Amino acid sequence: MARKNRGRPVSGIIVLDKPAGESSNRSLQRAKRLFDAAKAGHTGSLDPLATGVLPLCFGEATKVSQFLLDADKRYQTTIRLGIKTASGDSQSETISTSDKPVSREDVESHLDAFRGDIRQIPSMYSALKHQGVPLYKLARKGQEVERKVREVTVYQLDLLDFRGNEIDLDIRCSKGTYIRTIADDLGDALGTGGHVTALRRLASGPFTLAQSVTFAQLEHEAEAHGPAYLDRNLQPADLAITHLEKVVMPTATADFMRQGQAVIVSNLPTSGQVRLYDGDAFFGIGKILDDGRVSPVRLLKTP
Repeated sequence: MARKNRGRPVSGIIVLDKPAGESSNRSLQRAKRLFDAAKAGHTGSLDPLATGVLPLCFGEATKVSQFLLDADKRYQTTIRLGIKTASGDSQSETISTSDKPVSREDVESHLDAFRGDIRQIPSMYSALKHQGVPLYKLARKGQEVERKVREVTVYQLDLLDFRGNEIDLDIRCSKGTYIRTIADDLGDALGTGGHVTALRRLASGPFTLAQSVTFAQLEHEAEAHGPAYLDRNLQPADLAITHLEKVVMPTATADFMRQGQAVIVSNLPTSGQVRLYDGDAFFGIGKILDDGRVSPVRLLKTP
């Protein structure tokens, strides 16, 4: 006998302002319980140290979560110079210290090396997995394994403030960029060492802090009005893929696509993936075929 899903069939994206000191998965489970949602998934890990934008997908919206995982991110971080740590943040032991003075000009002159396409070696304290085990779990046991160099892109890197041994940076980057590694590498380049003391994600893909809600807000609303009231905070799933071109089709054509068939639609782009709409209703992601038809890639169940 099939096991029934517990919870409500909630569908949509909540943009959470994740609190410090909590893992992404714990935040997901807390939100799932508050919404009484049957199905939920997050869109990539945000360090416990970090706060800010963490999109959580409920129900059918989990089918677009990969796009948010692959999306560009934006962060604001504070880096403490003069102290190098094992993890590149304040959550681990100090490796070395330095009293070397650094000027604002010194910092500015070294930042250019971290703009554009750069290469990083992931920290042993990252969530990257080795043989199925997160690296940070191995690091806590005193183990170290070889990590492959990763290529990432830093689109924007601005020095917001300089306070002698502390600096604030604004960073817009591609997926997979480790801010702690930037702090550690910048500290090494300056000859002082450095580590992250604060990290706030300002944006993930199209979602920003302006759309976010806190647990305090959600808990207050749930207590006052019940779980269903929280649905007013949900963002529609298609907001996660606004970079894909929109294709609108008649219901009859959409029905053929729901049966797994490729269809002909006027005014299609020549290639790539697209957002699919049955009139005004978003119902999935399609792909343009070589013969000009559009075929289903990922379809959402609609009421």
